[in-house]
Amino acid sequence: MTDEFTVYLVDDDAGVRKGLSRLLRTKGYEVQAYSSPQEFLLQHDPAASGCAVLDVAMPGLNGLGLQQALTAQGSHRPVIFITGKGDVPTSVRAMKAGALDFLTKPVKETDLLEAIQRAKTRDGEQRRADSELDSIQAMISSLTPREREVLGHVVAGRLNKQIAGDLGTAEKTIKVHRGRVMEKLGVRGIADLVRLAEKAGIAK
Repeated sequence: MTDEFTVYLVDDDAGVRKGLSRLLRTKGYEVQAYSSPQEFLLQHDPAASGCAVLDVAMPGLNGLGLQQALTAQGSHRPVIFITGKGDVPTSVRAMKAGALDFLTKPVKETDLLEAIQRAKTRDGEQRRADSELDSIQAMISSLTPREREVLGHVVAGRLNKQIAGDLGTAEKTIKVHRGRVMEKLGVRGIADLVRLAEKAGIAK
Protein backbone atom coordinates (compact mmCIF):
# COMPACT_ATOMS: atom_id res chain seq x y z
CA MET A 1 0.00 0.00 0.00
CA THR A 2 1.24 3.48 -0.87
CA ASP A 3 -1.56 5.51 0.78
CA GLU A 4 -2.28 7.76 -2.20
CA PHE A 5 1.42 8.58 -2.49
CA THR A 6 2.11 9.59 -6.10
CA VAL A 7 5.41 9.56 -7.97
CA TYR A 8 5.55 12.54 -10.34
CA LEU A 9 7.95 11.56 -13.11
CA VAL A 10 9.29 14.35 -15.35
CA ASP A 11 11.57 13.29 -18.23
CA ASP A 12 11.65 14.32 -21.89
CA ASP A 13 12.70 10.78 -22.91
CA ALA A 14 9.54 8.80 -23.71
CA GLY A 15 11.38 5.50 -23.24
CA VAL A 16 12.50 6.43 -19.73
CA ARG A 17 9.00 7.60 -18.79
CA LYS A 18 7.47 4.37 -20.06
CA GLY A 19 10.04 2.08 -18.43
CA LEU A 20 10.08 3.76 -15.02
CA SER A 21 6.30 4.19 -14.97
CA ARG A 22 5.84 0.47 -15.63
CA LEU A 23 8.37 -0.45 -12.94
CA LEU A 24 6.84 1.78 -10.28
CA ARG A 25 3.28 0.71 -11.01
CA THR A 26 4.27 -2.94 -10.61
CA LYS A 27 5.52 -1.95 -7.14
CA GLY A 28 2.14 -0.45 -6.28
CA TYR A 29 2.89 3.23 -6.81
CA GLU A 30 0.57 5.70 -8.46
CA VAL A 31 2.57 7.38 -11.24
CA GLN A 32 1.92 10.57 -13.16
CA ALA A 33 4.42 11.10 -15.99
CA TYR A 34 5.17 14.37 -17.78
CA SER A 35 7.32 15.12 -20.82
CA SER A 36 8.35 18.59 -19.65
CA PRO A 37 8.65 20.70 -16.48
CA GLN A 38 6.14 23.16 -17.93
CA GLU A 39 3.52 20.42 -18.36
CA PHE A 40 4.12 19.25 -14.80
CA LEU A 41 3.86 22.76 -13.30
CA LEU A 42 0.56 23.40 -15.08
CA GLN A 43 -1.01 20.36 -13.42
CA HIS A 44 0.91 20.22 -10.14
CA ASP A 45 -1.08 20.13 -6.91
CA PRO A 46 1.28 20.92 -4.00
CA ALA A 47 -1.31 19.60 -1.54
CA ALA A 48 -1.17 16.06 -2.96
CA SER A 49 1.12 13.55 -1.28
CA GLY A 50 4.05 12.34 -3.36
CA CYS A 51 7.58 12.89 -4.61
CA ALA A 52 9.07 14.23 -7.85
CA VAL A 53 11.53 12.18 -9.92
CA LEU A 54 13.13 14.70 -12.27
CA ASP A 55 15.49 14.37 -15.19
CA VAL A 56 18.27 16.96 -14.89
CA ALA A 57 18.92 17.70 -18.58
CA MET A 58 15.74 18.80 -20.37
CA PRO A 59 15.12 21.46 -23.02
CA GLY A 60 14.07 24.86 -21.71
CA LEU A 61 13.49 24.62 -17.97
CA ASN A 62 15.77 21.85 -16.69
CA GLY A 63 15.41 19.72 -13.58
CA LEU A 64 17.25 22.15 -11.31
CA GLY A 65 15.08 24.98 -12.61
CA LEU A 66 11.97 22.94 -11.87
CA GLN A 67 13.24 22.23 -8.36
CA GLN A 68 13.69 25.98 -7.84
CA ALA A 69 10.19 26.65 -9.22
CA LEU A 70 8.70 24.19 -6.73
CA THR A 71 10.59 25.82 -3.88
CA ALA A 72 9.36 29.25 -5.01
CA GLN A 73 5.79 27.89 -4.82
CA GLY A 74 6.42 26.98 -1.19
CA SER A 75 6.28 23.26 -2.03
CA HIS A 76 8.15 20.85 0.25
CA ARG A 77 7.79 17.98 -2.22
CA PRO A 78 10.78 15.59 -1.98
CA VAL A 79 12.86 15.62 -5.18
CA ILE A 80 14.92 12.78 -6.64
CA PHE A 81 17.11 13.61 -9.64
CA ILE A 82 18.03 11.19 -12.40
CA THR A 83 20.53 12.03 -15.10
CA GLY A 84 22.59 10.55 -17.89
CA LYS A 85 25.16 13.27 -17.41
CA GLY A 86 25.91 12.98 -13.74
CA ASP A 87 28.61 15.38 -12.67
CA VAL A 88 29.71 16.46 -9.22
CA PRO A 89 28.91 20.22 -9.47
CA THR A 90 25.34 19.54 -10.62
CA SER A 91 24.87 16.95 -7.88
CA VAL A 92 26.17 19.33 -5.23
CA ARG A 93 23.85 22.12 -6.43
CA ALA A 94 20.89 19.74 -6.39
CA MET A 95 21.59 18.43 -2.90
CA LYS A 96 22.23 21.92 -1.51
CA ALA A 97 18.87 22.97 -2.91
CA GLY A 98 17.25 20.17 -0.93
CA ALA A 99 17.21 17.21 -3.31
CA LEU A 100 16.76 13.87 -1.56
CA ASP A 101 18.90 11.85 -3.98
CA PHE A 102 20.80 12.05 -7.28
CA LEU A 103 20.83 8.91 -9.42
CA THR A 104 22.59 8.30 -12.73
CA LYS A 105 21.05 6.53 -15.74
CA PRO A 106 20.55 3.72 -16.27
CA VAL A 107 18.94 3.91 -12.83
CA LYS A 108 19.24 0.77 -10.73
CA GLU A 109 15.83 -0.49 -9.66
CA THR A 110 16.86 -0.98 -6.03
CA ASP A 111 18.41 2.50 -5.80
CA LEU A 112 15.28 4.16 -7.19
CA LEU A 113 12.89 2.21 -5.00
CA GLU A 114 14.97 2.93 -1.89
CA ALA A 115 15.09 6.64 -2.76
CA ILE A 116 11.32 6.74 -3.28
CA GLN A 117 10.74 4.99 0.04
CA ARG A 118 12.89 7.63 1.77
CA ALA A 119 10.93 10.31 -0.08
CA LYS A 120 7.67 8.81 1.13
CA THR A 121 8.93 8.88 4.72
CA ARG A 122 10.06 12.49 4.40
CA ASP A 123 6.81 13.53 2.73
CA GLY A 124 4.81 12.02 5.58
CA GLU A 125 6.95 13.74 8.21
CA GLN A 126 6.66 17.09 6.42
CA ARG A 127 2.89 16.80 6.08
CA ARG A 128 2.49 15.96 9.76
CA ALA A 129 4.65 18.98 10.64
CA ASP A 130 2.63 21.22 8.30
CA SER A 131 -0.62 19.96 9.81
CA GLU A 132 0.64 20.63 13.34
CA LEU A 133 1.74 24.14 12.35
CA ASP A 134 -1.65 24.86 10.77
CA SER A 135 -3.32 23.76 14.00
CA ILE A 136 -1.02 25.94 16.12
CA GLN A 137 -1.56 28.97 13.90
CA ALA A 138 -5.33 28.46 14.07
CA MET A 139 -5.15 28.47 17.86
CA ILE A 140 -2.97 31.58 17.93
CA SER A 141 -5.34 33.36 15.56
CA SER A 142 -8.09 32.80 18.16
CA LEU A 143 -6.23 35.05 20.62
CA THR A 144 -7.33 38.64 21.09
CA PRO A 145 -4.76 41.36 20.23
CA ARG A 146 -4.02 41.88 23.92
CA GLU A 147 -3.65 38.13 24.55
CA ARG A 148 -1.26 38.00 21.60
CA GLU A 149 0.77 40.81 23.19
CA VAL A 150 0.89 38.98 26.51
CA LEU A 151 1.99 35.79 24.76
CA GLY A 152 4.93 37.64 23.19
CA HIS A 153 6.02 38.98 26.57
CA VAL A 154 5.63 35.60 28.32
CA VAL A 155 7.69 33.85 25.63
CA ALA A 156 10.35 36.55 26.07
CA GLY A 157 10.62 35.42 29.71
CA ARG A 158 9.07 38.46 31.35
CA LEU A 159 7.22 38.20 34.67
CA ASN A 160 3.58 39.18 35.12
CA LYS A 161 4.60 42.31 37.04
CA GLN A 162 6.98 43.37 34.25
CA ILE A 163 4.37 42.71 31.55
CA ALA A 164 1.82 44.74 33.49
CA GLY A 165 4.27 47.64 33.67
CA ASP A 166 5.03 47.41 29.95
CA LEU A 167 1.36 47.30 28.96
CA GLY A 168 0.17 49.81 31.54
CA THR A 169 -2.30 47.54 33.30
CA ALA A 170 -2.73 45.68 36.59
CA GLU A 171 -0.77 42.50 37.33
CA LYS A 172 -4.00 40.60 38.08
CA THR A 173 -5.27 41.52 34.60
CA ILE A 174 -2.11 40.05 33.07
CA LYS A 175 -2.70 36.86 35.08
CA VAL A 176 -6.19 36.60 33.57
CA HIS A 177 -4.87 37.15 30.03
CA ARG A 178 -2.07 34.66 30.60
CA GLY A 179 -4.53 32.05 31.84
CA ARG A 180 -6.75 32.55 28.79
CA VAL A 181 -3.76 32.28 26.45
CA MET A 182 -2.73 28.97 27.97
CA GLU A 183 -6.29 27.69 27.88
CA LYS A 184 -6.82 28.64 24.23
CA LEU A 185 -3.47 27.13 23.21
CA GLY A 186 -4.09 23.95 25.19
CA VAL A 187 -0.91 24.10 27.27
CA ARG A 188 -0.42 23.68 30.99
CA GLY A 189 3.05 25.06 31.60
CA ILE A 190 5.41 27.77 30.40
CA ALA A 191 7.79 25.25 28.81
CA ASP A 192 4.99 23.88 26.59
CA LEU A 193 3.88 27.42 25.78
CA VAL A 194 7.40 28.40 24.70
CA ARG A 195 7.80 25.28 22.53
CA LEU A 196 4.47 25.95 20.83
CA ALA A 197 5.35 29.59 20.23
CA GLU A 198 8.73 28.60 18.75
CA LYS A 199 7.01 26.25 16.30
CA ALA A 200 4.78 29.13 15.25
CA GLY A 201 7.82 31.33 14.64
CA ILE A 202 7.22 33.62 17.60
CA ALA A 203 10.69 34.66 18.70
CA LYS A 204 11.80 34.69 22.29
